[in-house]
Amino acid sequence: MTVTTDRTVGRAGDLQQFLLFLGSALTAAGEAVNRVEEHLRRVAAAYGAPDARVSVLPTYLVVALEPGRPATLEPTGQLRGGLRLDQTAALFEVLRSAERGHLEPDQGSRQVQAVVDMPPRFGVAVRVLGHAVLTVGICLVLKPTWGDLVLAAVFGVLVGLLKLTGARLAGLQMILPVAAAFAVATLTFLLAGTGWADADLRAMVAPLVTFLPGAMLTMAVVEISAAEMITGSSRLVTGFLQLLLLAFGIIGATHAVGTPPANLHAETPAGALGEWAPWIGVLIVGIGSYLLHSGPPRSLGWLCLVLYAGWIGQYLGGLILGGYLSGLVGAVVLTVVAYTVERVPSGPPALVSFLPGFWLLVPGALSLIGMTEYLSRDVVRGAEDLLGAIGSMVAVALGVLCGHPLFQSLARAIDRTGDR
Repeated sequence: MTVTTDRTVGRAGDLQQFLLFLGSALTAAGEAVNRVEEHLRRVAAAYGAPDARVSVLPTYLVVALEPGRPATLEPTGQLRGGLRLDQTAALFEVLRSAERGHLEPDQGSRQVQAVVDMPPRFGVAVRVLGHAVLTVGICLVLKPTWGDLVLAAVFGVLVGLLKLTGARLAGLQMILPVAAAFAVATLTFLLAGTGWADADLRAMVAPLVTFLPGAMLTMAVVEISAAEMITGSSRLVTGFLQLLLLAFGIIGATHAVGTPPANLHAETPAGALGEWAPWIGVLIVGIGSYLLHSGPPRSLGWLCLVLYAGWIGQYLGGLILGGYLSGLVGAVVLTVVAYTVERVPSGPPALVSFLPGFWLLVPGALSLIGMTEYLSRDVVRGAEDLLGAIGSMVAVALGVLCGHPLFQSLARAIDRTGDR
């Protein structure tokens, strides 16, 4: 009896550790905490703990297998930041097996740790190239000039190198956004002073796109709407701090090199590319995201499909309903298509395919432009851009909130039709 009791206690401990590791990894992947808690409760039920208690917070999570049983805490900081797309796809494979009870808990913990320790699919040169490609794609979405595109590509390589270097040194994580923004803005203004290029925010914002917290701000609103106030508020504050750091770097550059803030303009410049540019930009963003974040094999086509679905939804929503509601329509379409793709046997998890879409739907670039103008002399224009960005962010978050239950309803209807 003692041996049996020891085995039961040991299995319970393994299950608790597995849930902690799995929850930490899902949090690092960017999943909303209410969804993380749902996943963990399903896994616990599959292993005979239907009454498990799970609480997910920004830097740690707590798991108890039964009410009144001892709880265990696991810090999420040990996972060293966010996960790449290939890691997220591998993590969801572990999650699917765990929700069916097909893994031993100790084996599941080892598999989660192996996912966290996975090396990138692509080398340094390819990822730096991916950052440059992604930068060009975002710049195309912002309707640039050809000069903007050239500057954005060069700066994309520079920022890509800075990011990969800073990823190895934890102490540089908070300094890196300021340093990158200061370097890009300074070089842009110096080039403008020589007459080689115009000092345009499009060329400066596009290389900094991977610092923009579009997904973080949107997930914050999603979590607050789901009554996850602690985590949602923490994400919201962190996202706005990230924007402030980027804006501080740009404003610091304007004072360091003496460029008048009036040169910072957000209107469509003379000589801007035609209406075709954003449509090509969506494809380029998909390719750049795939290379930079090591997209899983055979996921590029699905990723581009989801991005185009969201972009077309936003475009049509803008024509029919206007500015703010266009983001809501785009987010609903993107979410439904992303979860539909997840049901296809060869499709990647929804989190893999729609997180890059936030760079298109959430106007993080507009937020940075508005904050930069607000901190400079153009207070009225900056305030208008900031209010517009906040309104669009809320619209996108509401679209994600509406998109998931809409998909579930459609999926149940399709399943019932198939059963008949």
